[in-house]
Amino acid sequence: MRISELAARADTEADTVRYYEKTGLLPAPQRLANGYRAYTATHLQRLQFIRRCRLLDIGLADIDRLLQCAAQPQADCTAVDELIDLQLGKVRERIAHLEMLEQQLGALRQQCGAQDGSPRRTAQCGILQELAADQTPSASIS
Repeated sequence: MRISELAARADTEADTVRYYEKTGLLPAPQRLANGYRAYTATHLQRLQFIRRCRLLDIGLADIDRLLQCAAQPQADCTAVDELIDLQLGKVRERIAHLEMLEQQLGALRQQCGAQDGSPRRTAQCGILQELAADQTPSASIS
């Protein structure tokens, strides 16, 4: 199959396929006499694996490690478990950060002076005043 078909079947862009080839995550395909790349079902399976990893926000270096592990089917999978545990830790850290951000934005929203829905001028906007204050939002909003 050509690169456009491979990309479509993996729900990605042809440029992404080329990038994965360039980085070595996807092996280079054979070239036809006309210079077109000739991808196989193996390329598609590997590209789908990479895409699933990216959807889990796994970085390219870690995807490479996972691919190396997958290439050794008889090896112990402790390295795979450790990699996923690290990724899970990163996700949990991000969730904690987002929850803190949510609290800060909620506190900022409460700086609004008009709770009755009446129109106000931006000059009296507590949110804009808080954002313009000479301090970091996290220091003043708690």
